[in-house]
Amino acid sequence: MRQTALAVLVLLFACAAHAAPPQDRLPADPAPAERGGFMNRIEHASHAVVDRTSDLVIGAMGFLGVPYKRGGNNAETGFDCSGFVRAMYDKSMGLLLPRRAEEQAAATQKIDRSELQPGDLVFFNTMRRAFSHVGIYVGDGKFIHSPRSGAEVRVESMNVGYWQKRFNGARRVTEARAGE
Repeated sequence: MRQTALAVLVLLFACAAHAAPPQDRLPADPAPAERGGFMNRIEHASHAVVDRTSDLVIGAMGFLGVPYKRGGNNAETGFDCSGFVRAMYDKSMGLLLPRRAEEQAAATQKIDRSELQPGDLVFFNTMRRAFSHVGIYVGDGKFIHSPRSGAEVRVESMNVGYWQKRFNGARRVTEARAGE
């Protein structure tokens, strides 16, 4: 959703810049109400994206302490890593991601680690294969995930040596790609 909103904003600004008349033939300044209406729509769209992402992260935090269960995909029986991510996106955003971590990586947009925003997915190589573990980035270098058998859903720092060495990539969920 964030990517879609951003693309719309870029397109709107690009069209506006392309259609602008030369400086010596500028029309009178549009009425403040017209400018305000356009800016209010842009602001509303960006707030909607932030609100949905906040709902996702806050919702995920509500599952702290739920036990890990291999193949698990609900709070009653427990979650594995990809089951947790899938359930959070379905519950909070209404987006159904694929079931397995590597499939989630393939169905989402690759981003640089420096571009991470809350709600993005972070992947790790924990089983000697790419994208074998997934979590949800919550901000400040931390992510929430269902780590392993005998553990519970928790928040951890990506800067801890274990996770730093195994970091595999970051992905952003977009509505267009989530259902693929």
